Amino acid sequence: MKKLLLVLIAVMSLVLILNLSLFAQDEKVAHKSFYSEIGGPGVLMSANFDSRFSSDSQFGFGYRVGIGYLYGEYSNDYVERAYFTIPVGLNYIFGKPDSVHSFEIGTGTTLLPRKAEIYYYGNSDNKKLSYALGFFTFMYRRTPEGGGFSWRIGLTPLIDRYGDIFPMGSFSIGFIF
Repeated sequence: MKKLLLVLIAVMSLVLILNLSLFAQDEKVAHKSFYSEIGGPGVLMSANFDSRFSSDSQFGFGYRVGIGYLYGEYSNDYVERAYFTIPVGLNYIFGKPDSVHSFEIGTGTTLLPRKAEIYYYGNSDNKKLSYALGFFTFMYRRTPEGGGFSWRIGLTPLIDRYGDIFPMGSFSIGFIF
């Protein structure tokens, strides 16, 4: 009898949880996304999470955080190595509520685990090693309002601590939910 009661309680709990989650999904606006990016703040490639601060809209202020991959020279041994990057930033998305088209502007920092020279052009006298890069994002986004497959393309210039600007492009595909 106790086993039957426990099974009945478990089934009723599961049905209640599923009904509440389905009800919540009807009113929910897709404002979070996960995407893979080539180029951009992750330098070579990255996986990122992006979300709006307000859950009422897919537009407005938000943030991004990711983990990227980098291949470059680091430290004083001038050996090229591969390692991870951590792009972190704030952004703002403009768009019309009924449209899948939007525009993103943003800024942030890409943290490097070691001092690295990302764009080395062969002049060993002027080696500029850094633990971080600044970045800006100017991106076109195609994101369906209710969620699903999305993509982005745009410019993401990188800036080192010496003020050198490295023009860079970016393309990403992902899923908005």
